[in-house]
Amino acid sequence: MSARFACLSDWLAWQETAHPRKIDLTLDRVRAVLARLAPALSGVPVVTVAGTNGKGSTVAFVEAIYRAAGYRTGAYTSPHLLRYNERLRVAGRAVDDAAICAAFERIDVARGDTSLTYFEWGTLAALDVFAAAGCEVLILEVGLGGRLDAVNAVDADVAIITSVDLDHQQFLGNTREAIGAEKAAIARPGRPLVVADPAPPASVIDHAVACGARLWRFGVDYAVEAEAADTGHWVWRAGDVAQRLPAPRLIGAVQRRNAASAVLAAQLLEARVPVSGEALAQGVRAARVSGRFECRGAAPQWVLDVAHNPEAARNLAANLHGQPLPGRTVAVLGMLDDKETSGVLAPLVGLVDGWHVADLDGPRGGAAARLAQALADIGVSQVVTHADVAAACIAAQREARDGGVGRVLVFGSFHTVEQALRGDVLPPAEEGWGL
Repeated sequence: MSARFACLSDWLAWQETAHPRKIDLTLDRVRAVLARLAPALSGVPVVTVAGTNGKGSTVAFVEAIYRAAGYRTGAYTSPHLLRYNERLRVAGRAVDDAAICAAFERIDVARGDTSLTYFEWGTLAALDVFAAAGCEVLILEVGLGGRLDAVNAVDADVAIITSVDLDHQQFLGNTREAIGAEKAAIARPGRPLVVADPAPPASVIDHAVACGARLWRFGVDYAVEAEAADTGHWVWRAGDVAQRLPAPRLIGAVQRRNAASAVLAAQLLEARVPVSGEALAQGVRAARVSGRFECRGAAPQWVLDVAHNPEAARNLAANLHGQPLPGRTVAVLGMLDDKETSGVLAPLVGLVDGWHVADLDGPRGGAAARLAQALADIGVSQVVTHADVAAACIAAQREARDGGVGRVLVFGSFHTVEQALRGDVLPPAEEGWGL
């Protein structure tokens, strides 16, 4: 059978519309195709990460720890910012087009007449690529929920739930209890479930007990202990075991919680993939991921953050409080139409002095006029609307050049950060950071 397509862009364009529904949650299809594809991954430890926020950062910490320890890692994340290849990383590097296309060809043969969603194609490709590359540890990020997400077709040796809050309610339910039950389904009997949410809904605990998972709760079974601010270190503790670690380069108190969960995952897999204390420290310090309070330049400083739900907005607000700068803060905001606008805006209105709101294209794209109205409804009048994010960034840059602006915050969606990155306004990223 000849290849259906010769280049990655053609494969992806076809996958976008090949299945009747863009999101079609079930494990039946992916399990059937995975059984026929049969990637050689038996015995390879799997860390699966679910949660409303913090998944990408937690994956980055786990990946960096195992890379520092000398293991060949396979990391699968979504969505991407600039290139699809960002979703599949082997040994910390994005997989090239040829390897992904080869995986798609093998999946196309294995699937027969089974139709797959765009995300299912990607998940199967990741597993196939990781097997072909001889990866020794897999770190898999759940795309949506957990119970019926394609990633859950693989049994997790350690499952991590980073947080539980409101997002994707049309698929997961309208309460933290309902959403928690969906996420907790990544747990497996007799295997660890690490719950990083400091106040998880009862459904998470109930599911862990019911399925016989070994529950590890942040603040109960493991914790973060602060040292004096001038030491630049913190202490990870689980029972009588403690490890002094450097501050992550990822900014914010929530990142120490994410790092603590990654350290615990490594400790729980110690018998199979040993990691030294030095590797733990190196990994915690080395982990980085674009678009999570990513700071660029000075006078003004640009901050890129993919925050797009109320919990993420609260974390973003906490970071702004914790990283004060002289001068005004102006925001570039674009959001998808199905996101909860008021819950995202409320934590930030007192921290932003001027707003540039932009239209986002695409079937779920939100209108700048809707954002402007939502801001007006809560008493914000310093709002300018723009046709796209690029225009909003140019306007924010012009405002900064006029003086008095210390920070430009770009947030509201992965799409917003992506479009800002594609423009020519942003300062360059620090070496080894960003896209």
